[in-house]
Amino acid sequence: MTHASTLPAPAVHEPGDEDRAPAAPSRRGLPAVVYALGLFVLARLVGVLVLAGTARANGKHPLALLGRSWDSLWYLGIAAHGYVRAQHFRPTVVHSDLAFFPLYPGLVRAVTAVTPLGGGAAGLLVSWLAALTAACGIYAIGARLHGRAVGTALVLLWGLLPHSVVLSLAYTEPVLTAFAAWSLYAVLTGRWLWAGTLAALAGLSRPNGFAVAAAVLAAAACEVWRRRGRKVPHSLWTGAALAPLGWCGYVLWVGRRQGDPLGGYFEVQRLWGSRFDFGAGALRFVKHLLLRGDRFVFPMSLVIVAAAVLLYALLIADRAPLPLLVHSGVLLLVALGGAGFFECKPRFLLPAFPLLLPLARALVRTARARPWHAVLVVGALAGLSFAYGAYLVVIAHTPL
Repeated sequence: MTHASTLPAPAVHEPGDEDRAPAAPSRRGLPAVVYALGLFVLARLVGVLVLAGTARANGKHPLALLGRSWDSLWYLGIAAHGYVRAQHFRPTVVHSDLAFFPLYPGLVRAVTAVTPLGGGAAGLLVSWLAALTAACGIYAIGARLHGRAVGTALVLLWGLLPHSVVLSLAYTEPVLTAFAAWSLYAVLTGRWLWAGTLAALAGLSRPNGFAVAAAVLAAAACEVWRRRGRKVPHSLWTGAALAPLGWCGYVLWVGRRQGDPLGGYFEVQRLWGSRFDFGAGALRFVKHLLLRGDRFVFPMSLVIVAAAVLLYALLIADRAPLPLLVHSGVLLLVALGGAGFFECKPRFLLPAFPLLLPLARALVRTARARPWHAVLVVGALAGLSFAYGAYLVVIAHTPL
């Protein structure tokens, strides 16, 4: 098991015997990370094909659904026109584009400026490249902690989550996960400047991007405590100072624009129906589901969030490194404690990939002992992911 210290030793961690698996790809001369990326791309490609077939069968255009669904339209509007849009439904319900963080629309605008691509295609290009970058970072963390086989399994499981269809849409989760994964890897390898810089960029990606800064700050504090009485490198202090700048900078900018530097951004979110109420709103909605039922997407979201809680308990039991625990814990806390848009909670947990580490290790052990059992498990997960993803985007008609 991985020790619960903030940073592993500089040398690559040697996995336990239970995590070792035959390195078939390496015997063929194929780097393990390429094999992992190939599985991820195959999983997402099949998912997109299933979605496209479902869309065609329902008289809808697949590329329009991929590039211009729900929040994608807000981001594309920001990329094209800046922060100018607000929809007033009633005094207590105002949807302003200030709720959306600027990094993703900035990247989309840059792509449209240097290529002939339109907004939707540019958004998909950014998201798909970010998803590949995230998959590389996820593999790097899994391989460092438990070996290449677990790294590969971790990437595959992330690509087969029930909500992984979002990784194929013009959404921000792939961008956040890419910065989060490489920031966490930088922490694990003692590269504090990289960790802080990437955490700052993660904070510019999404409202819950501050989870990455929280992980960097917690790891830095633990390292300072471990070094008490000894010199702390300047890079650690600098990285820790950089980590929260992206998220705090945007929140303060919105607040100043709204006339309330500290509370303006949170007022924008409140008018969207999003606020942190320590789970009171979520509990009310769970009560509604249990007593009255609702559309399939809502109980499915409840099951996914409950599974995430269980996986976090397993991650703690496995004594995962502190940065991974803090990152996943903050994301889980935001999903559990936030009010509004219950059906979006599984999407908010997509960047919490460390939750899949216990499953990845179990899958590798199963693959060694009973290969066909592992094949059946992966096949079942793939079927659920592809079918549910197509249902979410084409049929459900609920916010993603």
